[in-house]
Amino acid sequence: MEQALRRTSDSGREGGGQGRQASRARAQDGRTERGRQTREKIADAMLALLDEGHTQFPADRVAERAGVSRRLVFHHFADMAQLQDTAIGRRLDQLTAQIKPLPTEGPRAERVAALVEQRARILEWITPARLTMMRMEQLSERVHEVTRQMTEFARIRLTEVFATELDALPEERRTDLVNGLDAVTAWGAWHHWRSAGLEPDAARRVMEATVHALLAAADRPDSADGRA
Repeated sequence: MEQALRRTSDSGREGGGQGRQASRARAQDGRTERGRQTREKIADAMLALLDEGHTQFPADRVAERAGVSRRLVFHHFADMAQLQDTAIGRRLDQLTAQIKPLPTEGPRAERVAALVEQRARILEWITPARLTMMRMEQLSERVHEVTRQMTEFARIRLTEVFATELDALPEERRTDLVNGLDAVTAWGAWHHWRSAGLEPDAARRVMEATVHALLAAADRPDSADGRA
């Protein structure tokens, strides 16, 4: 009987210990999740200020926008440079979420329309931040790195979407066509059209017409030497 009671007591202590461990694990998970959410809130506050045209991001301003204390900002980030890099990574994640697979086969008109719709939507979305960064005196290496990555990625996507047309061309003409397509579907062209007063829908139509024109010109066997 005494042995049975001891076994029951030991089992209860073991079960209680496991319960306390599980409770501590849940509490730790909760703290981790709250910390992650707070870091994202602070990074999003910096991005919101960037989109609004601010070129300086003092901790007090970011904290106020995030609805947290200045102390909490530096609890989660070693310094403002680390926060900036985190915010850039967050913006990259947001951008990546908007990039969907594009058709690489099928009618040309459908491929052009899909590409232009996605490019126009993303270029319009990033415009406020791009305009602000043009006014900033110094950009971090992380910003330059992300910009290079996205530029290269966009160029590769062009070669995938229009592989049918590009593969039919000799190397020099292929390179020329990729360069042209890259130029008219990049932010510089989009900003030019929007700055000229075109609404987003009109700018998108111009981009689409220009892509079609470049592809049609490349279809002509004599387009390389300029003969009509």
